[in-house]
Amino acid sequence: MIAVCDHFEPFHGVGKSEALGRVATWRRDFAPLASEFRDADGQSPKHTFFYPIEQYDADVVGALADLCHATGSETEVHLHHHDDTAENLRRTLAQGVERLAEFGQLARDKTGALRFGFVHGNWALDNSHPEGRHCGVRNELRVLREAGCYADFTLPSAPNRTQTRIINSLYYARGTDRPKSHDSGRRVAAGRDRQPAQDGELLIVQGPLGLHWQRPKFGVLPRIENSDLTAANPPTAERLQLWLDGRISVVGRPNWLFVKLHTHGAVPANTRMLLGEPMRAFHRSLGKIAASDPSIRFHYVTAREMVNILHAAEDGHSGEPGIFRDHCYRKSGAADSP
Repeated sequence: MIAVCDHFEPFHGVGKSEALGRVATWRRDFAPLASEFRDADGQSPKHTFFYPIEQYDADVVGALADLCHATGSETEVHLHHHDDTAENLRRTLAQGVERLAEFGQLARDKTGALRFGFVHGNWALDNSHPEGRHCGVRNELRVLREAGCYADFTLPSAPNRTQTRIINSLYYARGTDRPKSHDSGRRVAAGRDRQPAQDGELLIVQGPLGLHWQRPKFGVLPRIENSDLTAANPPTAERLQLWLDGRISVVGRPNWLFVKLHTHGAVPANTRMLLGEPMRAFHRSLGKIAASDPSIRFHYVTAREMVNILHAAEDGHSGEPGIFRDHCYRKSGAADSP
């Protein structure tokens, strides 16, 4: 399962006209790229845009929603905040979720309630920066869960100091009043060890983190492989093997591997890479790998679909994971109501 989770910030360093231009580039170029490739289910590559709700603009979000509707991509919640409080965070999330849902974005659970995936700005989930920067909210995990968050997709954050001790894992973290309570947790498991999320726990979906010895820094030291897609470090078949080596899976279902990648896709240099030949070359390499080994089947998924398949594994399902893309949470629509 391959998901690209984009910390998509079209207003970063520019005004509204430039922000709209950045979204327009994606609207123009992503669909033609995606249409060239198919996964084991016949699905094209998808993208998940985590939009910063503190930078809400109806025109920009509307254009992004049009892109998502046209390509099977999805929008989720991103937030930068500082010296915040739990009460204000609840208000901010409620307003942001409502605004995105008006454009048919986000998901609904089986009761019809709105649910969302989350990426914390500046990596500082649960007030995890050692100097208390970029958050301020104690027990942020509980606030997120109560607001409707189905999973956090912030990690890995290395080499940032907010990185947790747990790596390469899918796990439930219990919110506490101490900072960085997601520094520990319990792995998502199937079978006899299955224990779904309890009160106050939030699902943490990590991307691969390791060392890249084939591209040494200063010719000697290994580089950190943190699953970040940038113009200077695009996706390659070599990096794919490192991501798979992380073996991120549900305990008891080791053959379903979850590869969550991240990027900042509104940065022009990254945009050119993500919509250009480097990404096309990566998709071609995926096709060649699958063709050469029938035991390997890859699936392009959104963040929501990845979590649905994860929960299907937790619930004991096996076989083709692609049929579980809507297992718990279905994509919302503009006309949906609880």
